[in-house]
Amino acid sequence: MQFINRRQLLGVAGLAALGSAAANLPAMGQDTSKSSSSQFFNVRDFGAVGDGVSLDTAAINKAIDACTSAGGGTVYVPPGTYLTVTVVLKSNVTLYLEAGATLLGSKRISDYVRQPQSQHPENSSSFARDLNDAGPFHLIFARDAENVRLAGMGKIDGQGSAFWVRSGRKQPKAKDAWDDVIAFDWKPHPPRPSPMLEFYNCKNLHIEDVRIENSAGWTLRPIHCDNVFIRGISIKNPVYGPNTDGMDLTCCQNVFISDCLIDTGDDAICLKSENPYGEPLRVSKNITITNCVLSGCCNGLKIGTATHGGFENIVFSNSVLFNEEVPPGSRMISGIALEMVDGGWIEGVLISNIRMQRIRTPIFIRRGNRAPRPDGTPGTVRGITIENLYASGSILTSSITGLPGFDVEDVTLANIRIQSEENGKADWAHRDIPEKEQSYPEARQFGHLPSYGIFCRHVSGLSLRNLELTGGPSEERPAICSDDVKKLEISGLRGSPVSGQEPMIRLLETTDALVRDCSAPAGIKTFIELNGKQTARVTVMCNDLRGAEQPAAIAPGVGAGAVAMSGNVGVQA
Repeated sequence: MQFINRRQLLGVAGLAALGSAAANLPAMGQDTSKSSSSQFFNVRDFGAVGDGVSLDTAAINKAIDACTSAGGGTVYVPPGTYLTVTVVLKSNVTLYLEAGATLLGSKRISDYVRQPQSQHPENSSSFARDLNDAGPFHLIFARDAENVRLAGMGKIDGQGSAFWVRSGRKQPKAKDAWDDVIAFDWKPHPPRPSPMLEFYNCKNLHIEDVRIENSAGWTLRPIHCDNVFIRGISIKNPVYGPNTDGMDLTCCQNVFISDCLIDTGDDAICLKSENPYGEPLRVSKNITITNCVLSGCCNGLKIGTATHGGFENIVFSNSVLFNEEVPPGSRMISGIALEMVDGGWIEGVLISNIRMQRIRTPIFIRRGNRAPRPDGTPGTVRGITIENLYASGSILTSSITGLPGFDVEDVTLANIRIQSEENGKADWAHRDIPEKEQSYPEARQFGHLPSYGIFCRHVSGLSLRNLELTGGPSEERPAICSDDVKKLEISGLRGSPVSGQEPMIRLLETTDALVRDCSAPAGIKTFIELNGKQTARVTVMCNDLRGAEQPAAIAPGVGAGAVAMSGNVGVQA
């Protein structure tokens, strides 16, 4: 694929002003000693007006068709406001939006072209529900195309608010603000153009530098695409915009996303597994996301909820997730949300070097069973590593939860620093937390959890290393609660003092646990508490327990010899 720089395009604009429909200029990096040409097509030469009133769709599509017929090149959109509806990109075409150029989406859904879709064979109720957010109308669309590029310093504005109405919902009470979502104040008035930009079954897809704003629904969905490069774009939708996801990567492979700014009313970057076009699901794999800044009122990086197939080899790194000092309902529910609820699988996720500020829940990992496999079992979640994460201003507990008999497997959290402002109550520490096997997965679904830092249930192979967990000044819950966890390692834990009688660590029905190199905060009642008949083979060694009144508490029913303590400081021999 040939690339051009902005200076060359400015030269093309000058030629276009003289009425040239195409210009022969060498592409960047091309050997000019040989016969070669790059072809450019100015949309104004095909009748585009750019006054924001005249509908320019036909002219833009004519320029694209001419470019395709000529074997490929660049369709150039000079400064101006181009009212448009469905623009269809084709193979070997670059649509370049010059700085000062705006593609303005029509407010009339009747102007848009319906793209054909078919139902996926796995037409479960959850799959049909997921499709309510996405439909057959789009502002920019490409299907079965290769070497497609959308670039430039221009803007795409979907005028999305024209497709919403007030929901009229009852406003939540102040005490329930932690559970609120500001986007519930509005609801879609379907049909609407969503996703605003849709690319289906494309190869070598490049999206670079453009500003994308005010989507009516999902903003950008590459679906069933290979070799996707998204760099330097910004997505800005109102925080109250219903279902205005930033990016929804669906069944894509070999994806590279970097240097993007996303601020929206739903998930910032979401990976899904579904296919409304009817072809078999493909594994979403080999996806790298880095150097991004994410904000909004739902989730930062999310896998789910449509998770009918697999997700493998996912890397997310060197990014900032933040909210300003806004009410809880306008803040992200989760920074990291890895959710498998529809019978697929997640395997091999690496997340590193993440800064979060004022995100409600830093980490949410969930194995549920909304849409089971044919044998009734849920999908699988294994091989997750999250490291070098600093979150401040959180108000809900991070959690890792599976289902009875169906564990989340092989999870490592390392070098994690979480500062919570929740100020949990002692009675929360003993709540009976429902399983909610078939519920829509969301970090707030369980309510207030029994610990302020990490809550783990139905997990096998969990390593918590070098965690610094800070609760609110009147926090009354343990830092960590482990329930039905096998092969647990807690090392290098530092926590803030806990008011009242609760321990720093509570182990329920936990087996094969190693707790080492931790430090008890000054004034805590108990460092570790063991509870449950299944709790066994717990080793507590090389910890500094001088801050605790007692090193361990063993509840009635725990088997004899369930805990072995060795080499701890502050424990009488």
